[in-house]
Amino acid sequence: MPERRHRTQAERRAHTRTALLDATITCLVELGYARTSMQEICARAGVSKGAAQHHFADKAELMATAVAHLTTRLAERNVPDEADLPAGPERVAAVIDVLWESYSGTLATAALELWTAARTDPALAAAMRPVDKALGRSTLDRLAELVPDVPRDRLETLFWLTVNLTRGLALDAELGGDPHRREQLLREWKRVATALYTAGEH
Repeated sequence: MPERRHRTQAERRAHTRTALLDATITCLVELGYARTSMQEICARAGVSKGAAQHHFADKAELMATAVAHLTTRLAERNVPDEADLPAGPERVAAVIDVLWESYSGTLATAALELWTAARTDPALAAAMRPVDKALGRSTLDRLAELVPDVPRDRLETLFWLTVNLTRGLALDAELGGDPHRREQLLREWKRVATALYTAGEH
């Protein structure tokens, strides 16, 4: 039987941090922001409140970092290699599908809870803004690698239009909107975005 290796201090810290972030997302989705407390997060993560404070100064920092953590995890899972994407204009539609997968579902629920709370919570708003900005920049950089023939300004326009559309569609899903209508709107946007991409080639 192989000897069990003890985790290093850095590995233990990383494990604790990840447990706190995962528990935060779960609480946001299941309980909402108002009912999510540091005590509840720590209980679900199996971490003492004192240990949590070594990683995050306050609840606002933990919440903002949790959204960044989830977004990064979804991006790593959802963003395909360039070789897996279709060539030509069809690639735009494929990338929009990827963004929809990343900006809907669990992420949309958690982020919606936080941005709604941030409207009246200055500390949370201040923690969220740089996270949102950094995530947008890193996603744009990755998209620029996937569709290198699209000028950066045009790519940014397509990206932010897609993000805002998908956020709206995700909210519609949260409110119980018609799923067929969402599919139709997403399909129509892919058609328009592909036409914009094609127009930029000429």
